[in-house]
Amino acid sequence: MNRIEQTFQLLKKNQAKAFVPYIMAGDGGLDCLVERLKLLEAYGAAAIEVGVPFSDPVADGPTIQQAGIRALNNGTTLKGIVVELAKAREVVKIPIIIMTYLNPIYAYGITSFIHDIQKAGVDGCIIPDLPIEEEEMIAPELTAAGIELIRLVTLTTPLERIKQIAARGSGFLYTVTVKGITGTRNEFAGDLNAYLQAVKEVSPIPVLAGFGISNHEQMVTISKYCDGVVVGSKIVDLFAKNSLAEMKKLMSVFKQKTNIV
Repeated sequence: MNRIEQTFQLLKKNQAKAFVPYIMAGDGGLDCLVERLKLLEAYGAAAIEVGVPFSDPVADGPTIQQAGIRALNNGTTLKGIVVELAKAREVVKIPIIIMTYLNPIYAYGITSFIHDIQKAGVDGCIIPDLPIEEEEMIAPELTAAGIELIRLVTLTTPLERIKQIAARGSGFLYTVTVKGITGTRNEFAGDLNAYLQAVKEVSPIPVLAGFGISNHEQMVTISKYCDGVVVGSKIVDLFAKNSLAEMKKLMSVFKQKTNIV
């Protein structure tokens, strides 16, 4: 059983919600990646999403775009990230999920990429620009390697398509909470709760909400309708400011129940 499945089984058993932080690998230098992953685990992360810097990040808002530019300027490469993730796996127990676009995987070589991230102990892969109609180019190899392909649905995804997407895989379903790119939001669409509830009702796998979530009130409210949240831009911003005390406080909303792996 994949670590992601194990984690969500434990969360369900403990009636807990998942807090999954996102960080940009190489922002601040690759040499700090392992320590940051350890820190996030200590602060109560259920799993960690590790972003790969890319020059054309179509799903990312200004905060993550700027983090990606800083990482690229630091000389960060996908191969370098994989090396650091292998080091992290020696000390980090929770699931590690790599988030990247198709172009870097193509440049790396699909088979080589999957082989190397499996060897590094990566548990899941998110590819925002990969539609289900095209995923046969990579999904079977990921499955054979025991790596979950984490799929996304959005506010504009028809319910029948949500059912089709949710029926694939056994990790979790990444449910985008805004009609747009990543970035902190002061408020969400009025129909968000109903949307999350509808997705939850048809999905055979856990449902996580992400994009725009940045404070305790949002996390508590949104998590009533799903199995947890992904927080990206806020975490990236706090690392950039070295505001670790604020980060610890932010993540404490679920810590007592999710730090169980």
